[in-house]
Amino acid sequence: MSPVLYLVIPCYNEEAVLPVTAGIFREKLLSLIQTGSISEKSRAVFINDGSSDSTWTIIRDLSKNDEIFEGISLSRNRGHQNALLAGLMTVKDRCDITVSLDCDGQDDIGAVDEMVAAYNDEGCEIVYGIRGSRKSDSFFKRFSAESFYRLLNSMGAEVKFNHADYRLISSRALDELEKYGEVNLYLRGLVPMLGFKSKDVFYERHERIAGESHYPLGKMLALAFNGITSLTVKPIRIITGFGFAVSILSFIAIIWAVIRALTGHTVAGWASMTCIICFFCGIILLSLGVIGEYIGKIYLETKRRPRYIIEESTLD
Repeated sequence: MSPVLYLVIPCYNEEAVLPVTAGIFREKLLSLIQTGSISEKSRAVFINDGSSDSTWTIIRDLSKNDEIFEGISLSRNRGHQNALLAGLMTVKDRCDITVSLDCDGQDDIGAVDEMVAAYNDEGCEIVYGIRGSRKSDSFFKRFSAESFYRLLNSMGAEVKFNHADYRLISSRALDELEKYGEVNLYLRGLVPMLGFKSKDVFYERHERIAGESHYPLGKMLALAFNGITSLTVKPIRIITGFGFAVSILSFIAIIWAVIRALTGHTVAGWASMTCIICFFCGIILLSLGVIGEYIGKIYLETKRRPRYIIEESTLD
């Protein structure tokens, strides 16, 4: 029996691109249905992440005119990761497999065929969409993105290199993902923790079909920092190790200073002393900032606030 597939597509202010990519998603589902790879009950579900334009109006119109489209609207903007989770958790009991991808058409829709085949033929519960190259990115974006993945892995976090949120997850794996109650979400790190049989599918990322990117440098850095602090405590351990090393050096310096004073070889050195004080004050403030970030996350986690609120849905 063919599995029911739901495409889960977060949307934020996508009125320019949605009418174009909706047709692409529809054609892909119909082609897979025709070949018998997926069930005719398969759907494309758009998650409106509190858009301020006409995105939700377009989604409602699509669902009214074609049963292959469905929509969920969040009560406010909660960010890409929470919007994606909202979609996955809402549809997990309605389907056998989900494929999450961006609305802008940059994720190669052709890779869905290989993902579904990996589930049908090889029994893979999770299939990761991996970028084969970053030729379409600027040098800065390519360098910063690849450096981020290397940094995460060096910190002990399990992340797939050059993988974003284009992936297939079975409903069985989603049932396990639901047990993870983090408020500070970083799905790219949580999904590999699930285990299960998995596979990598490589694809080429295209240019955005229309509209503007919603991930400027500031948001990318915020996502990167959230990923590090949500998945690993190694930064705190690095700070501890650094503090221990500095303490030893300081103890040695104190002994040296006492010996110099007792032998009458003290030399005035206000410039060097000022530089040292400024350096260590900067290190201390940076360390307190990193520790404070973890404490802030603990504070948010203890509140157990809902990660998303669904205001409206076209699903029955």
